[in-house]
Amino acid sequence: MTSPQQAASAPYGGAGPVRKITPRRLQEMRQAGEKIVMLTAYDATFAGLAAQAGVDMVLVGDSLGMVSQGRDSTVPVTLDEMAYHTASVARGLAAAGGGPLLLADLPFGSYHGSHEEAMRSCTQLMQAGAQMVKLEGGGWTAPLVRYLVERGVPVCAHLGLTPQTVAALSGYRVQGRDEASAELLMRHSCELAEAGATLLVLEMVPAALSTRITQAMPSCHTIGIGAGAGTAGQVLVMHDMLGASLGKTPRFVKNFMAEAGGVRAAFEAYVREVREQRFPDEAVHAW
Repeated sequence: MTSPQQAASAPYGGAGPVRKITPRRLQEMRQAGEKIVMLTAYDATFAGLAAQAGVDMVLVGDSLGMVSQGRDSTVPVTLDEMAYHTASVARGLAAAGGGPLLLADLPFGSYHGSHEEAMRSCTQLMQAGAQMVKLEGGGWTAPLVRYLVERGVPVCAHLGLTPQTVAALSGYRVQGRDEASAELLMRHSCELAEAGATLLVLEMVPAALSTRITQAMPSCHTIGIGAGAGTAGQVLVMHDMLGASLGKTPRFVKNFMAEAGGVRAAFEAYVREVREQRFPDEAVHAW
């Protein structure tokens, strides 16, 4: 049985000690042209394996509503549930040496009222172990991001396909395809960066637009999911990249488990391919 001390010296990406990731380290990676690797996790065991594999950031996503709870969307997930899973993941990361930066999603309804209410939601997640919170949407969210950042809350924004409002977007569709919607995405991205967001997840956005947004924001690091290889980093839902999703797997996802032979090896392959810019395949993202 592996002790926390043994886990702390586990390989980074199979080739060195676990390294501590901070917002400053993310900026150094961006400046050096090193791709940032993010992966979702929802419990201690998988979080620990992700840390040992060299993942830079672990996201406790409200996607747990679908992959862990069997729901048909992220909307029913509660703040208490997010805090529970965040605490579990935080313990797993600590046992593995505490390398990755831990993000947690603010669930639907937990930040849509007053700024004070949103701050209380952030406080609950950060007290559970989150080092950064993620929220969806543009336009109205920029003042909220500024409010939170001014009060010491690191923020990751999320634009493009936003699962919490997928019904309003008429389903899981690529966003920013026409000129008007592309310019709106660009404007919202810049507003969020100016408000102080550290990261910006771009989901199901044309690769050319994602690259353009990335180049316009040197201090706000874009993380793509179905958005091409031009972003500063990549994120996948863990169940999808392990080939364990019960639903339809998005076509931009690669099953890293198919050839790996084990979960940690699959995580290491994902880290390696993102770092070496072999994943994602641009041909798959030719929306």
